[in-house]
Amino acid sequence: MKLLIISRVTQLTIVLSFTAILNACGGSPANVEQTPTPPPTSQPGDTYSGPPANTEDVQRYKLNLWDNISSAERCGACHTDGGQSPEFARADDINLAYAATNPLVNLEEPETSTLVTKVGGGHNCWLASPSACADIMTIWIANWADTEVSANEIQLEAPVQKSPGANKNFPQDSALFASTVYPLLETYCASCHTNSAAIPISPYFASSDVDEAYDASKARLNLDNAASSRFVGRIRDEFHNCWSNCSDDAADLTAAIQAMADGIDVTELAPELVNSQALTLFDGTLATGGGRFENDLIAKWEFKTGTGTTAFDTSGVEPAIDLTLSGDVSWIGGWGIQLTDGKAQGSTASSKKLHTLLTATGEMSIEAWVVPANVTQEGPARIVSYSGGAQTRNFTLGQTLYNYDYMLRTSNTNANGEAALSTDDDDELLQSSLQHVVVTYDPINGRQIYVNGVHAGVTDNVDVGNFNEWNDTYAFVLGNEVSGDIPWAGSIRMVAMHNRALTAEQITQNFDAGIGQKFFLLFNVTQHTGIDQSYVVLEVSQFDSYSYLFAEPFFISLDDNASITSVPMQGMRIGINGREAATGQVFQNLDVTINSTEYIPGEGQVMSRLGTTVAIEKGAETDEFFLTFEQLGNASNVVIEADPPAPAQPANLAPQAEIGVRNFAEINASLSVITGVPTSNSEVKAAFEKLKQQLPSVTNIDGYLASNQMAVTQMAIKYCDQLVENTSLRNNYFSGFDFSQAADSAFFEQDRNLVITPLLDRVIGEGVATQPQRDQVSGELNNLIDTLTDCSGNKVCDANYTQTIVKATCAATIGSAAMLIQ
Repeated sequence: MKLLIISRVTQLTIVLSFTAILNACGGSPANVEQTPTPPPTSQPGDTYSGPPANTEDVQRYKLNLWDNISSAERCGACHTDGGQSPEFARADDINLAYAATNPLVNLEEPETSTLVTKVGGGHNCWLASPSACADIMTIWIANWADTEVSANEIQLEAPVQKSPGANKNFPQDSALFASTVYPLLETYCASCHTNSAAIPISPYFASSDVDEAYDASKARLNLDNAASSRFVGRIRDEFHNCWSNCSDDAADLTAAIQAMADGIDVTELAPELVNSQALTLFDGTLATGGGRFENDLIAKWEFKTGTGTTAFDTSGVEPAIDLTLSGDVSWIGGWGIQLTDGKAQGSTASSKKLHTLLTATGEMSIEAWVVPANVTQEGPARIVSYSGGAQTRNFTLGQTLYNYDYMLRTSNTNANGEAALSTDDDDELLQSSLQHVVVTYDPINGRQIYVNGVHAGVTDNVDVGNFNEWNDTYAFVLGNEVSGDIPWAGSIRMVAMHNRALTAEQITQNFDAGIGQKFFLLFNVTQHTGIDQSYVVLEVSQFDSYSYLFAEPFFISLDDNASITSVPMQGMRIGINGREAATGQVFQNLDVTINSTEYIPGEGQVMSRLGTTVAIEKGAETDEFFLTFEQLGNASNVVIEADPPAPAQPANLAPQAEIGVRNFAEINASLSVITGVPTSNSEVKAAFEKLKQQLPSVTNIDGYLASNQMAVTQMAIKYCDQLVENTSLRNNYFSGFDFSQAADSAFFEQDRNLVITPLLDRVIGEGVATQPQRDQVSGELNNLIDTLTDCSGNKVCDANYTQTIVKATCAATIGSAAMLIQ
């Protein structure tokens, strides 16, 4: 049975083919730096000089595959003329190399090619990650296929099924772990795998906090077969950090894990359950393809490696911009990295690829799947950047609070890519959740921002320009500035660079394709439905380091001749390791009937469009899933929901204030609205940056301090100073008041309400029950003015002092509780 997914096969502009086009037109080759390596004597060097390609397909093969694999550091060291068979990297005749390569590739399904599976298995992989080599080889073969649009068929295959077995599950309490496995980890692994180590290496399974160590260790322990635990394999097979003799150390660790397992009772499947057969995640059918548009892809990071300090560029476009992880960066399950105060940075030499290929088209797109850690980051905090420091860049995608910021250097912006294009403050599009963000640029539409497949609705008011002023010595970096001083906190699941502006339709297509490694899990329910080879299928992926995502179940029979009868299906739940999951049972209200009317041959019948997450228990390689039903066919299990526990007696807390105060951002925004002075005013902005740490950070009035009030007062004074110093602003605000009069006459020969009333209108309002009495505040302000206009003695009461009095009256009003309390 085939599940049909329409997708675009990657068709990339390879640097070498770009060079060939320029040479053919009389231009100079594209200048992309690559690390030189001396070619073997049997190879012709950088330029092929043998017979020309006999056909167009041979030429496509040369440009897209042979040119990339024939160098000595890849396949050209062995598979050459007279060398190791097959001679697919031979340099004497491209047509003979083509003939030798054809049996090794599958142009319809490039990922199944022998060349891909060989490097994916570690054979002569030129990178530290065989999976990265396999991804890149797949891209090169797909480019050779040269098919712009193709149908990716996912072949649903019946997995080997087994009945949900008796399982040993991790106890909630860490006591057993602490007495068995933890002593070895704490003694021999704490020099690296703790957050307090000189060079901390995640995961922190040797942490001084035993609960943290326990959580980090679960995915590396196999309770059913202690010798198969990842901890044991690292020592026994990879000789990682052995503390004496590796074989003996592995045996000691195996014995400790077995002792822990022996102390855990087996969880038996409840006999009354109506259940499917059981599967692990990797028993499913890999959902390859996915339907992404990548015709103009020039760099891509999927973070599949999961270990080490390198994130590989698997776009297949040379030179690869492989990123080095440094600082507080850790890998997360389901493909991705998490950054707190670290970065992933490429070299300036490899980053030059972006300069070469983006300036060539004058267009670009940055595409990223991100999870911001919070909505309080400023800077803008750098998510994706190609820059030389805090004040110089070619481009940056960043975050300021709830906004995405797009800074791009063109002939009409400055060296820092400003003015930035940002999402609207009121829309609050940036959220602390998984989001698909795309920013594009082209010479017609300028900069555009899309979030989760939808245009952000902001217009680029900067005239379009070109990239002629870009600097090719900058470095590409994720999660920080290259100088390391403007970090972004959050997770990055994928980043891609395109040298064309993606269209709205292409962006939606990539958003719909989703992110991460996905599997179709086929749960066999034939026993209960009576329909041959019948399955309930869910799309399952590892959502992060802590949970799985189960989504969009459908029913299907893999027997094309099966008769689809009416089968009721109610109350589906997800089981894991011999018991129903405690949370995430979004399908428990399912009530559908499988029938021939709604069933589509070859596609099945959709059961639900919902999705849910289920907590990881033992790890993706070990956790065993199954489904249960309240009714499936003629079988049923009446589920009686347990009575909810009686609510606990409410705690006798101290009385809580019913009012609060504005926090630092709200105070700054409120003062700006009251006075009409923008927050971007240079004097105001400088004062806010200086005083921000002193302003209240929380709205709890019990935590309000005298130092907070001093900062509020200083901000109010600064806003009032800028209001009065700006002739246009003050004349509009205090309409009719003559600021040229001396202070000893200005407030007596003209109505001082011309000053007081505008302030009261904006701060107190009319008839607001929770605000101070307007007449009482007016009286206090009049008393203040009387005091300040006492010009006895040697006080200079000129027109300048008149402005000072207005500033003081303004600051006393807008810096008061009338503005602060909420």
